[in-house]
Amino acid sequence: MRISISYIIIFFCAFANTVNAQIDPTLLKRVTKDTTKTLNMDAIYNRPTLNINKTPIAIGGYLETNWQHLTTDGISEGHQFQARRLSIFMSSSISKRVKFLSELEFEDGGKEISIEFASVDVEFHPLANFRAGIIVNPIGSFNQNHDGPKWEFTDRPISATQMLPGTFSNVGAGLYGKKYHKNWMFGYEAYFSGNFDNSIIENTQNKTYLPAAKDNPERFEEINSGEPLFTGKMAVRNSKIGEIGLSYMGGIYNKFQDDGIIIDKKRRVNIFAIDFNTTLPKIKTFITAEWAWIKVDVPETYTQQFGNKQYGGFVDIVQPIVKGTILDWENATINVACRLEYVDWNVGKFKETGENMGEDLWSIVPALSFRPNSQTVIRLNYRLQKQRDILLNPPSVTDGFNLGISTYF
Repeated sequence: MRISISYIIIFFCAFANTVNAQIDPTLLKRVTKDTTKTLNMDAIYNRPTLNINKTPIAIGGYLETNWQHLTTDGISEGHQFQARRLSIFMSSSISKRVKFLSELEFEDGGKEISIEFASVDVEFHPLANFRAGIIVNPIGSFNQNHDGPKWEFTDRPISATQMLPGTFSNVGAGLYGKKYHKNWMFGYEAYFSGNFDNSIIENTQNKTYLPAAKDNPERFEEINSGEPLFTGKMAVRNSKIGEIGLSYMGGIYNKFQDDGIIIDKKRRVNIFAIDFNTTLPKIKTFITAEWAWIKVDVPETYTQQFGNKQYGGFVDIVQPIVKGTILDWENATINVACRLEYVDWNVGKFKETGENMGEDLWSIVPALSFRPNSQTVIRLNYRLQKQRDILLNPPSVTDGFNLGISTYF
């Protein structure tokens, strides 16, 4: 949700002045939540924050910035420094079992400002709690668990940002809950919210492209089709095995009637996703994976470059190689990692020839990262990526390096 930068600046200046005037800095304390009994659905609340003593308010955030030098088919824009994003979040325990959390995100040095999350949670029972406001739709795992300091890679997964609409948030409401039993955890979320619109097939990409819906700020005020989007997820975690999640998001995306007059058939978009993460015992290798399938009812009048089926995903493998005291940092870690990813935006065959359609991409991203602590990561990535057009012409090749830092504060 885009908002005026002037209001943001005024708000935070006023808040900072209030804190400086009324709060003794010695009363601020860093709180890091226990991650041993959490699911991906807890990621939005499972963040290090500064608690202001004797008040219900906690504040925090994270920063991502990097340098990159990439080349595509021998052509490069040279060295680039990027201020990827600055996120600021505040939470408050309003009263017993009523809490509020908001997250403001500044992208590309303030070029885009959005309210990514702002909800009120009312806790009735561990298995039945109500949430309303601007929610992050829980499709897959990355959409919720996306904070930069948690990852060894400067870029977010392509499947989670250029196939699925990354960090997709809408105004909505629904239920969520969790249950613990010995080594097992179960959680679910179910929301009705704002929806997609015709931009997923009417966009500058000239293909079926779900992330285009994020560019429409009116989705926070009205639903294009008049029918809400449903998003649901179930997840199970065993503390010794790992977590697996199944999620679905779907609804009518097109404006099928105008002033009560039917102008088109109802056209659906359906998304299914599965995600998994685990840590191998003894060697402490962390593996996380996500795969999604998309089906869109595209009008027959559109050309075949607008695919009605898409799929893709990624696998991250992270291996600690050094852990201990490094340059006076206790519990510092050096990791080697690798990301494998694949996306096909147009699954199927040409009607005329029966040959496969292209519009796919794969990449491999080896990485080396240094963590002076669990909340800060310095990461060096190398990307090798190949992408083909719909006619399966020889792929364009992108390769190069990224060096960046991301930290909570």
